[in-house]
Amino acid sequence: MTWAKSKALDPEDPEVFFTEEDFRKRKPHPNFKDHCSAEKLIIKLGKSDKKKLSTWCVATGLTYGLEENIFHSMFKAAWHNGAEIQCFGEGTNVLPTIHVEDLAQVLQNVIERKPKQRYLVAVDDSKPTLYEIARAVSKQLSTGKVRKLNKEDALLTRDIAQADFDMLLLDLRIEGVQVKEGMRIKWRAETGIVENMPALVKEFKAERKLNPLRLCILGAPAVGKTTVAQQLAKHFRIHHLKIKDVIDDGIDALEKSVSLLKSPDEDEAKEDEDEEAMAQAQEDSDLLNVIKENREQSSNNRIDDEHVHELLRRKLKSKPCQNQGFILDGYPKRVEQAKELFAKSGDGDEEEEEEKDGLSYEKALMPEYLIVLDASDEFLKERVMNLSESVVGVHNSQDNFMRRLRVFREDNLDDATVVNYFDEMEVHPHRFDVSVDKSFNHHDIADKMASLIGKPRNYGPTKDELEESRRREKEEQTRRDDEERLERERKDVEEAADRIRRQNEWADRLRTVKQEEHEMMEAQSTPMRNYLMQHVMPTLTQALIECCKARPEDPIDYLAEYLFRHNPQVD
Repeated sequence: MTWAKSKALDPEDPEVFFTEEDFRKRKPHPNFKDHCSAEKLIIKLGKSDKKKLSTWCVATGLTYGLEENIFHSMFKAAWHNGAEIQCFGEGTNVLPTIHVEDLAQVLQNVIERKPKQRYLVAVDDSKPTLYEIARAVSKQLSTGKVRKLNKEDALLTRDIAQADFDMLLLDLRIEGVQVKEGMRIKWRAETGIVENMPALVKEFKAERKLNPLRLCILGAPAVGKTTVAQQLAKHFRIHHLKIKDVIDDGIDALEKSVSLLKSPDEDEAKEDEDEEAMAQAQEDSDLLNVIKENREQSSNNRIDDEHVHELLRRKLKSKPCQNQGFILDGYPKRVEQAKELFAKSGDGDEEEEEEKDGLSYEKALMPEYLIVLDASDEFLKERVMNLSESVVGVHNSQDNFMRRLRVFREDNLDDATVVNYFDEMEVHPHRFDVSVDKSFNHHDIADKMASLIGKPRNYGPTKDELEESRRREKEEQTRRDDEERLERERKDVEEAADRIRRQNEWADRLRTVKQEEHEMMEAQSTPMRNYLMQHVMPTLTQALIECCKARPEDPIDYLAEYLFRHNPQVD
């Protein structure tokens, strides 16, 4: 970016490239002036005291590879199956690039060889435009389509930082002569990002732990395959493939592709894309005609396995399934179907093809985990009998269900079963007995399988999903707070009422006790009163009368003497 605003060496010929020798003519981007000042300071320090400090400045192209950095927003959007990858502006600007591992080799050469040239340029041989890079990413991970976005709208994009945005709008033709001619580099991607996109996508998925998760779930009819598959697909964010949906969606896709033959796009800018689309449309037209003819000849409106497998293989090889992964629901049902479905086609990557026990298969299609749900015939019959009429339908009617169950048991009598086929391919089955699982919708089975597989292989929730999750959590917290507040108020009212009730009971008991004490005291005081009235009160009364008559100086002493003299007991 310290070269971003450099004027062309030859205004009449913009194809003339800059080299290291032109570093004094460079003009930085306004947001990278500090970087340019740092480059000048580094060169100056190396010249001022060569004995103490040796310095080199390496101006690199936009780095790519491994986890991706500057181009990460493109890779991420394409991996999430974005219909169109955004290209900022017209996309005609040329971007100097270099793989991060190649850059590491350049720096190693600088340290070991100590070149005389103090300012170096590290770029690969490619001169791709932004549009070419965006289309290569989209083609490898998504639909191959690119949408041009004006710069004003691009600035509103939340998924890209300002510095990365500035870098993607760079337009610079520059070559690293010293790196190419004076260094020994075992290039990782000398031909550039566009030519090496398939390998870069593999790097990206591996480093970001985004390799697709491939599952298959098998079992008898009505054993609960779809129920468990739906839970696993939701948990791992992979694609749930039911054979009927695959066939219907596949035929719809063929018809949509064939429609291009009737109304081709005449946009000259998309001529190459149109040629590819037209060739594919012609191939799809032939396949569609064969499938329609086969369905018309069938008595039950079904198509042969070879056509089913063609549609299913297309689905398994589709970008969404190869990005996130898939779970096959109840298919294949027989060994012959499995061998034909997963057999190598000859048009794929040899690295994606493997061989076990003389059987070759495509690694990108073969499931990593096999889930087998077991149950007895009696359990399955009882389950179907207990289904509501709205759920039973034609598929699970008594006759149809018994026929399907009989065919399933016949296909799994001997050793030549589809489960054994997967076992031979070292995809060992994980068996679960649904008759002993009492959890709702077999949540326990899904949870055990999820724990066995491990963490989901994806980016996790998007920003919108995180905001929605936070909103739901906030609403749930508010609801819980309201419930707790109402519960506290209810308890306070109950406690207040209980306190008043207990106080009233205590007051009643206190009154009762006082009454009983009073009655007891009354009962106990009757003999004493009679004794006093008979033996004490007459003498005391007479003593008081005499005291009043005599009016002695010490009335107390007088009363004492009087009572002592007139004590009835003494008499």
